Amino acid sequence: MLAVAAVSLNADDPLSGLDVGEQAAPDVPDGWTTVSVRAATLNHHDLFSLRGVGLPTERLPMILGCDAAGVSADGDEVIVHAVIGDPAAGGGDETLDPRRTLLSELYPGTLAETVAVPRRNLVPKPPSLSFEEAACLPTAWLTAYRMVVHRSALPAAGGGTLLVQGAGGGVSTAAIILGKAAGHTVLVTSRDAAKRELALKIGADEAFEPGARLPVKADAVIETVGAATWGHSLRALRPGGRIVCSGTTTGANPPAELNRLFFLQLSVVGSTMGTRDELAELAAFIDRTGVRPIINDVRPLADARASFEKLARGDVFGKLVLTV
Repeated sequence: MLAVAAVSLNADDPLSGLDVGEQAAPDVPDGWTTVSVRAATLNHHDLFSLRGVGLPTERLPMILGCDAAGVSADGDEVIVHAVIGDPAAGGGDETLDPRRTLLSELYPGTLAETVAVPRRNLVPKPPSLSFEEAACLPTAWLTAYRMVVHRSALPAAGGGTLLVQGAGGGVSTAAIILGKAAGHTVLVTSRDAAKRELALKIGADEAFEPGARLPVKADAVIETVGAATWGHSLRALRPGGRIVCSGTTTGANPPAELNRLFFLQLSVVGSTMGTRDELAELAAFIDRTGVRPIINDVRPLADARASFEKLARGDVFGKLVLTV
């Protein structure tokens, strides 16, 4: 079958190991099934894999991709949940299973004509969503949904103030849209004036340069940037506020500023991906509210290299979609 795979690893030149061509169809273990992929999307996780982060040489070739929507072996339109884990081992949450993994780490991923997944990892696709829109949800959008709705401690009825650091990334873009749809005031930062303008167009109430003094204190901060914005995130919070962190693109070890943390009784919580049930919640939320993922580009699977080159350049606002 046609697939996009990592065939070698190179930390400095990740695209040198990218192959778009024929790969073996995936094995289907007991309790698993197959999905005929109609659309899949790229994530930075795919570039990390090509650099050898979380993907050792002995697992090559590995079909890349975490996100997909398609048609199940039973003929149902579905969204694929990318987390392979046992909810029982995580106290009801498969993301807390110590042995959890993502598609394209131990098992072939979604950038292919067919993907194999556990049956429980299939989520019904709402008819209102196209396959391209649905394929945007399982990684960046699910991560943002869990952060905004379940980890931020913002009021469920809306009315909170949310700061999203670093407009333009997949998680931050989703957090802006979801935060606004959930009824919160959304502030955003970016060093790029064009990305600040785009953030305003998709729903942010105000946009600022990194480190800027904000007009109000935030109840929660969505933090995916790390060292470059960490101090600002701490200063931006009201007493008792919360930082929700799911990434550290500029470095993982900023000064902790523990004095500010304890004096203002701030909370810092981590968040990684989301559960199958949260993906179903997200799909229902998008169906109900009418908000949609931002799609930057749509190409056929055979043209995947061009999409990877665009992702590697970093000049992307919205999701890169590959169709089958």
